[in-house]
Order: sequence, then structure tokens, then C-alpha cells
Amino acid sequence: METRLEQQLKRGVLEMVVLRLICEAPAHGYELILRLRRSAGGQLAVKEGTLYPILYRLEDDGLITSSWQTPAGTAAAGRATPKKTYTATPAGRAALERQYSAWTAFSAAVELLMTGAREQTQAGAAPVGFIGGTDGPTALFFTGPAAGETGKEDAE
Repeated sequence: METRLEQQLKRGVLEMVVLRLICEAPAHGYELILRLRRSAGGQLAVKEGTLYPILYRLEDDGLITSSWQTPAGTAAAGRATPKKTYTATPAGRAALERQYSAWTAFSAAVELLMTGAREQTQAGAAPVGFIGGTDGPTALFFTGPAAGETGKEDAE
């Protein structure tokens, strides 16, 4: 059973991850469910009731298109059931780049806060912001007291 945090994290990235899979190769819904289940150690497994609303939103936003296609080889075998296949649009590919850039900056900032910034803040530095770079965001530190502090001990 997923924790609330795991559910929230998954909900926050699923649209980007689904768009990424579609940008890799056109796919139908069930294929996307299988690919999500197999990827990332099963951490991104979803049910149809979660996936299809994401696909509808992506399509409504013009990031993907859909078309009905009959899988190759099934017509000759008498199983010509068409499947709705989703394909990324140029706008979808551009949106994925923006989303991934935002995700990279966000996840690096969290990672920095949870690990690297610990040493800085223990030394008295307070991060004041982040700047983007080719390798992700870089923290900017102010080496004086943290925001709201005067640097003087309260006398009591």
C-alpha cells in the first residue's frame, strides 16, 4: 500500500512521465499501463482509471493526438480489434522539455535541501535562491544569519 506521500509524488509526475513514454513511441492505453508497471521498479504503476484522464487532458491540451489503429498481423488472424493509439505532437515534445526542465530544477532543489544544504546551514549559511545551469540548479548562499535572524543572541 502506498503512503500518502508516495501517492502525492506519483500524482505530481504522472502526466510528465506518460507524455515522455508517448514521445518515445506512439502507444495505446494498455501498453502505457504495462510500460509504467515495468518501469521504475513498479513505483509508477497505474490503473486505467488514473491513466485515461491523463490521456484526455494531454489530448485536450494539444500535447498528444489519438487515432484508431488495427495492430499489424491481427487482421489476418481474424482479431482485427482497433486500438486507440496516442502520438505526441510537436507542442507535446516542447511541453515535455519544459516540464522536464522544471522537474530537474525542482528535484535538484529538494535534493540540495535534504543533503547538500545541510552542511551549509549547519555552518550558518541560509540558501537565498537557486540559479539554473546546464547541470541543474545551483544554490546561492548568503553567509550571514538566516532570514529573520539578527545574528545576536537574545538577552534574557
